[in-house]
Amino acid sequence: MLTSDFVRANGLHLHYYRRRAGRPSLLLLHGLTDNGLCWLPVIEALADDYDIVAPDARGHGLSDAPEHGYAAADHAADVVALIRALGLQQPVVIGHSMGGMVATLVAADHADLVRAAIFEDPAWLDAGQQPPELRRQRAAEWRADLLANQQLTTDMLIAKGRANNPTWSDAELQPWSVAKHQARPQVLEYIEHEPADWRALVRALRHPALLITGDVSRGVIIAPELAREAQALNPLLRVARIPNAGHSIRRDNFDAYIAAVRAFLREVAP
Repeated sequence: MLTSDFVRANGLHLHYYRRRAGRPSLLLLHGLTDNGLCWLPVIEALADDYDIVAPDARGHGLSDAPEHGYAAADHAADVVALIRALGLQQPVVIGHSMGGMVATLVAADHADLVRAAIFEDPAWLDAGQQPPELRRQRAAEWRADLLANQQLTTDMLIAKGRANNPTWSDAELQPWSVAKHQARPQVLEYIEHEPADWRALVRALRHPALLITGDVSRGVIIAPELAREAQALNPLLRVARIPNAGHSIRRDNFDAYIAAVRAFLREVAP
C-alpha cells in the first residue's frame, strides 16, 4: 500500500510517499514542478521488489516551501537529511531532470549513503552556458507558465498535457496535473542558479550508475556526444538510450525505460 507521511529534515517538513516491500530501498527524485506522485507508474512496476520512497522536493507537492533556497545543493542537502531521518540503508537514488542533478550531487558527495544511482536525462548543464540575465528570464517565463497552468482546472490541464504529449498515458497525466497545481512559484529559482560542475561530480562517483537518455530530436538534454563524454569520465557509469523518448523518458516510452531500470537494479540491488 502506498502511504503518505512527513519527516523533519534539514529544517523542513518534507512530504514523501512510500511503498514498502522489505527489500533494498529506492529513493525517487522528481523533476522541477513535478512531485513524488509523478513516479506512481514506476512505483507500481517495482513495488513488489523494493522499499520505495518518493519525496516531494521543497516547494513541491505537500512539502514546506521556503521563500528562497532552491539551488541543486539545497535540494541535495534535503535528500541527505531525509535518508538519515528515515534510516534508509544505502538506497539506489533515481532522479529525473532536476532530480537527476540532485541525485548526481548526492551520489558523488555522499558515497557512504547510497549504493548506486540512475539518472534520467539529468539537468547536466555547463556553468557559463547561459548568462545570469538569461537564466533569470527563463525562470520568469517558466514561472508565468506555471501560474497560468494553475488557473486551469485539473481536467483542462490534463487535456493540455495530452495535446502536448500524446504518447503519455492517463496514469502519467493525472499526477502531472496535480503536481503543477501544487508547485509554488519560488521553485523556479532553481533555474537562476549557476549549474553545478557535473563533470567533476561524475568523476567522483564511487558506485555503479546508469545514465538514461533518449532522442535529441525530441529534446533530451543529454545528447549522444555528452553521454559518451560522461561515460569516458568514469568507468562505473553506463548508458542506456531509450528510443522514441524525449526529456520525460519514462513517460514517452515506459516499457523500454522500466526494462532498462530493472536490468540495472538486478545487478546493484538484487
